Amino acid sequence: MRVALFVPCYIEQFYPEVAIATLQILEKAGCQVDYPINQTCCGQPMGNSGYEKDAQSCMNLFIENFSGYDYIVAPSGSCVLFVKEHYHRLEEKEKSEHVRSRIYELCEFLTDIIKVRSLQARFPYKVGVHESCHAQRGLRLSQASELNLPYFSKINTLLAMVDGLQLVDLERKDECCGFGGTFCISEEAVSVKMGQDRIKDHERGGAEVITATDMSCLMHLDGILKRQKKSIPVIHIAQILNGAELK
Repeated sequence: MRVALFVPCYIEQFYPEVAIATLQILEKAGCQVDYPINQTCCGQPMGNSGYEKDAQSCMNLFIENFSGYDYIVAPSGSCVLFVKEHYHRLEEKEKSEHVRSRIYELCEFLTDIIKVRSLQARFPYKVGVHESCHAQRGLRLSQASELNLPYFSKINTLLAMVDGLQLVDLERKDECCGFGGTFCISEEAVSVKMGQDRIKDHERGGAEVITATDMSCLMHLDGILKRQKKSIPVIHIAQILNGAELK
């Protein structure tokens, strides 16, 4: 299958190692992976701030770059959800519908499309999983606790395949970290307090490492951890699944 790798802007600028890990995981799974060189932002920052018209050029370019592939995979639940929920308004309906139906966050692609059964990865640490809101409630990578339904987690299913990894129990495992894109700017104090609460929960559980499907959430938590001079590292799930070593 021909798979296009979509790398969100903040990952390209600040965390390229996450994109590299995603690429290597897909190649290990037997995918032929392309990186459309002209790709840019999906338009989410503008769209979520109420300026969707200003995001049109980004969205149209995204369609131009990615409409020719069997699948599109990104290491970000929030960007994937934005494409799925906002691209139906574009003029090129056939191409936009193809992209909306073929874009996947990395974990759901591995569990739902490739259906991986094992991983050659080792990560001997106690890991706390932060459930990113868009990935959980939008893409349904795991069951939200407010729903009276059986629990599942595609993220935990994959992490269970990693040798030596121990998942920690959290008291409020699907509570928002407070990042929320522009929310952390417009409501800084609330955002920081929410992030501090999430970190305390991971600490109570004995987490040695915090992971998530969205580097944006982890970036927010990492900033708080560093300001508090705490030594808990954050690492994207793609890096764990690819057998990364902590520095």
